Amino acid sequence: MKLDSLQFDNAWTRLPEAFYSGVTPTPWRNARVLDVSPLGAAQLDMDPDSIDRERLAALMAGRELLPGMTPIAQKYTGHQFGTYNPALGDGRGLLLGEAVTSQGPMDLHLKGAGQTPYSRFGDGRAVLRSSIREYLAGEAMSGLGIPTTTALAVAVNDERVMRERVEPGATLLRLSPSHARFGHVEWLYQRRKVEDMQTLLWHLIHRHRPEFAEAEAPFDAFFADVVERTANLIAAWQAYGFVHAVMNTDNMSLLGLTLDYGPYAFMERYTPDWTPNHTDAGGRYAFDQQPGVGLWNLTVLAQSLTPLVDVERLRAMLDEYEPALQRTYAQLMRARLGLTAKPDAASPGDASLVAAWLKLLEQHQADFHNAFRALGAYRGGDDSRRELAQALNIAQDDASLMAWLESYDRRLGEESRGPEARKRAMDAVNPCYVLRTHLAQEVIEAAEAGDSAPLRCFRERLASPFSRHEGDGDDWFLPPAVNAPPVCLSCSS
Repeated sequence: MKLDSLQFDNAWTRLPEAFYSGVTPTPWRNARVLDVSPLGAAQLDMDPDSIDRERLAALMAGRELLPGMTPIAQKYTGHQFGTYNPALGDGRGLLLGEAVTSQGPMDLHLKGAGQTPYSRFGDGRAVLRSSIREYLAGEAMSGLGIPTTTALAVAVNDERVMRERVEPGATLLRLSPSHARFGHVEWLYQRRKVEDMQTLLWHLIHRHRPEFAEAEAPFDAFFADVVERTANLIAAWQAYGFVHAVMNTDNMSLLGLTLDYGPYAFMERYTPDWTPNHTDAGGRYAFDQQPGVGLWNLTVLAQSLTPLVDVERLRAMLDEYEPALQRTYAQLMRARLGLTAKPDAASPGDASLVAAWLKLLEQHQADFHNAFRALGAYRGGDDSRRELAQALNIAQDDASLMAWLESYDRRLGEESRGPEARKRAMDAVNPCYVLRTHLAQEVIEAAEAGDSAPLRCFRERLASPFSRHEGDGDDWFLPPAVNAPPVCLSCSS
């Protein structure tokens, strides 16, 4: 299929006019496509090799649209760091169109498309640094099996954009089944537009959750689904050491997707109260705060739904958040430790074993990702214990490690799988390739210098993170040096 063969059904433009503003993309000079994602192409039922790069570059430069596209900027609001902001909306991105695919509707959203009525004082542009980081994040999260927006491509242009410094301009063609956010519902609640809220919910149900259309209480069913998906999403973030860092309600997806990658990072040396966002001095969105923030955001959404759903029902559905998160987190962590997953039959000591493992990593500042991968090779016995201690950079006679391994050995004694089968299972869920911030920075610097090969190379590995590529050196797997400055990113990241 060619780009011009895509069919569009722009359902958002059939919603009330106040939901959006029609905006023409701002043309940027000399856009050049750096990389096209096979994952993104597949989501549009396309072969990446069949995509006309010049046509795609013209689209991403804002110079040309595809037949059937109707670009709009969506209006929404939200709570930013706990404070309601009524002036939000798509400030630098446009929903170009909603493609019809074999997998359902797929938004094509151009980030860096120029100013909109919701830009406030922003320039509506995007820089190469943030565009590459979001592009790689979609690949990495998809590779890990974590629900996320993705992207078809990233392009650089000849514009110069001022952020913390002057940087190359860029655009990202983001893909998502929908960009509907908690903030869309908040906006209608704050404006007391109950009928419009009903219209929005029915739109989302018919387009994305049609199984709820015939439910006894469709809006109840929809909110319960948002609660469960959000709980499962954040459980996966916690299991894989992902820090979103800007969990404002306008950055929360009503479909349970990871949305709006800014100063995100994956954990390196395990520090549970860490946030990479330099503007979050109080640690509101730190790694260990994410489950609680998820519930806080859902409570704000529940408040917004009170005109349509009984308050007691909303409370009851919110009460399901914590159990759902704990169930999913326990399942993921037991798999990561190589423990046989049996729903409702978990060993009573598994939660304690997981907590003690994380405490061990924190105490010794071990690399979060390499620790799980190294544990997969553990076979018991003194030699294997020494090898694991060396891999974790912990003294071989460390009492805390030996105590944990005693507990782990006892738990493995309950398993029917042998060491080889357990290693295969653990390697299938514990990545060797991780979106480490310092590796992403190397890719960004190469792209800024005109070399996009490292971007493609990293994208390929993040898309299939569990199998080591033959010939790759250790540099792919090492955390930053101990004396390296801590990751400190801005929202423009």
